[in-house]
Amino acid sequence: MKTHQLLAALLGSLLVTTVFAPRGAAQAGLLKSEFIYETAPFPSCHASTIVETKDGLVTAWFGGTSEGNDDVGIWSARLEDGKWTRPVELANGVQKNAAAGTRARFPCWNPVLFQPKDGPLMLFYKVGPNPREWWGLWMTSTDSGRTWSAPSRLPNGILGPIKNKPVQLANGDILCPTSSESTNNPPLWRVHFERLSNGGWNKTLPANDGKTIGAIQPSILFLGGDKLLALGRTRQGKVFQITSDDAGKTWGSMTLTALPNPNSGTDAVTLKDGGHLFIYNHTTRGRSPLNLAHSLDGQTWQAALVIEDQPNAEFSYPAIIQTRDGLVHVTYTWKRQKVKHVVIDPAKLELKPMQ
Repeated sequence: MKTHQLLAALLGSLLVTTVFAPRGAAQAGLLKSEFIYETAPFPSCHASTIVETKDGLVTAWFGGTSEGNDDVGIWSARLEDGKWTRPVELANGVQKNAAAGTRARFPCWNPVLFQPKDGPLMLFYKVGPNPREWWGLWMTSTDSGRTWSAPSRLPNGILGPIKNKPVQLANGDILCPTSSESTNNPPLWRVHFERLSNGGWNKTLPANDGKTIGAIQPSILFLGGDKLLALGRTRQGKVFQITSDDAGKTWGSMTLTALPNPNSGTDAVTLKDGGHLFIYNHTTRGRSPLNLAHSLDGQTWQAALVIEDQPNAEFSYPAIIQTRDGLVHVTYTWKRQKVKHVVIDPAKLELKPMQ
């Protein structure tokens, strides 16, 4: 065998066994990759969210000069006739004190869109100087995100979904995956869950002490019946997992999975066929590559896609949903400059052993 043929054979073998695909290579199941916008009135963006309404897809994110600056607001775009509309600002962090005659502005953070089975489209977001002191707000839309109500502050002690979408349970309750960051130094990162029902809002106790495992930003998966699984971000270099046997009223002990996590946001969705997809950075350092994994039971994961893989770049804070047509849609931060949208056919994914 000639030298170039030998090298080609070795390379082919490597690509079969590795988790990561070569940059720019076609991957089974990856149908489309596009930017939500090319230009915008802000230089930096982060923390996108995506939802399907009766009139199509809506996405949102926070944008401004830089994360944490007081000019950061919540921006949105809608998919119309196959094209994304121009970004519009839905909310800012301007706070008025009429009694004192003062006006202050704080940064906005982490929008989360959610369409319940009945009722208006919901947009949750946070306002405040930092994640340790922020507070939760929400807005609603009755026309699939074209116009919105004025923002309302959530009840004291309720933050709303902290990064990832809520889920609606069989009884109609909306279960929000959320978390808190204390003012300790270093802050304690603790997961809890908030429930919106006909009786209003309530929340669970923290699911972890924040010391053994520092965890935030959960996503919720359905395991059948009343059993739920939550996965998310930690400071310990691994994705956490925790289960509930009573539809989220109480939760078991938090443990670490084998999946790596570089202290960056993740998201997950249970598919119509009962399988699960998890999107995350398959590394313990940095925010590249951005990967998709598949599981039948929420415990054993297989590599499905490498959505981005560029060294020393950031591809982060993904959001993932499955739409009525069975396709999967993902949005994520692209180098803090743009929001990217990817379309996936889960039936065509070629699964590989996790490395």
